[in-house]
Amino acid sequence: MIAVDTNILVYAHREDSPFHTIACKCIEMLATGPGAWAIPWPCLHEFQSVVTHPRVFDPPTPLAAALGQVDAWMESPGLQLIGETMHHWPTLGRLIRDAKIVGPRVHDARIAAICLQHGINQLWSADRDFSAFPALRVVNPCVE
Repeated sequence: MIAVDTNILVYAHREDSPFHTIACKCIEMLATGPGAWAIPWPCLHEFQSVVTHPRVFDPPTPLAAALGQVDAWMESPGLQLIGETMHHWPTLGRLIRDAKIVGPRVHDARIAAICLQHGINQLWSADRDFSAFPALRVVNPCVE
């Protein structure tokens, strides 16, 4: 199963992104395809935070449009929203320890741990920081 990171969601949503067209096609393929796909809950939270933030985008996405985008993704019958399990802390702790993760990169470790706990085969992301977690296969679908 493929999981989608925040930056790909943002690119797909924001028409002013240079990666909008390809990211939008990738998300559309997942959303309308026959298979299951996933978004980690923290990525939806971060998506809302990023696209509505006036210091990130000028103009930011209006709140109703940002919420509506998530509602539209949630209509996909194959979408699974994934989050922490009872095994989260041991998995997260191991990732943090092994990669010596500190500071804001703990968020990436959290996403990686969630994906690994749910048996995600591939995380779509443009974030190279995920290379610190070799157990998780990361693919940037915006790079041809």
